[in-house]
Amino acid sequence: MTEELDEGPIIGQDIVRISHKDTLDDLIRKGRDLERLVLARALRLHSEHRILGNGKKTVVFD
Repeated sequence: MTEELDEGPIIGQDIVRISHKDTLDDLIRKGRDLERLVLARALRLHSEHRILGNGKKTVVFD
């Protein structure tokens, strides 16, 4: 973790499908749900010692 938002290494990313029918509230909800899932996955990987820092690179064993 770093003090600045999005300044640390990328540990996990994912996507969610959206539709032209989605409202702004739908997009916000989908984004929040996805962030929770990705964060939970990253925390699990960290707790299982499956994330290794190597200088300026990060290796994730998923």
